[in-house]
Amino acid sequence: MPSTVILEKTIYTIDQLIEMPLPQLALAGRSNVGKSSLLNRLSGRKNLAKISSTPGKTRSLNFYKVSPEDFYLVDLPGYGYARCSKSERDKWAKLIARYLQNNSWLIGVVALLDSRLPPQVMDMELIGYITSLGVDVIPVMTKADKCKQNARHTNQAAWQRLLHGEKPPLLVSSHSGMNIDKLWQLFVQRLPHPPA
Repeated sequence: MPSTVILEKTIYTIDQLIEMPLPQLALAGRSNVGKSSLLNRLSGRKNLAKISSTPGKTRSLNFYKVSPEDFYLVDLPGYGYARCSKSERDKWAKLIARYLQNNSWLIGVVALLDSRLPPQVMDMELIGYITSLGVDVIPVMTKADKCKQNARHTNQAAWQRLLHGEKPPLLVSSHSGMNIDKLWQLFVQRLPHPPA
């Protein structure tokens, strides 16, 4: 039976944060890395998450309930978006930090990396921060259909070296559906008690 993905809660401010008592996998990445497109592909719906050609569309924490596996995918605001005010960026940073810290339901952060680009400082800083909190990082490279195979594999190998990974980060494409099934498997394997 295919999974159902439904937006259950949207949080804009720290005082709206409440305990959501199910395992959570957060999706983090730079603005325009393709988080919304990936959520739409995972859900099988074109408009579950709003997509924009303008970076920084996601300005809240969005909790998507995945059934029947019973966990949340949590879409975090993209980072590195320069066209909003510093106070707005600071507000998002505080909201994300509060969510990530001391969250006993958080089982991992899916770090979405643009496969067209070599490792970026902001991505490395995010991964370092998440690791410092003792949270597992799951590196996933997006937009794999938008660059040549050689460039993809060069960037994938660079990330594998930087992260000291046994395996290279998974390459996915929301457009073509490449490796989306493998990504679902990665998610389910992370659950405390994977469904039979």
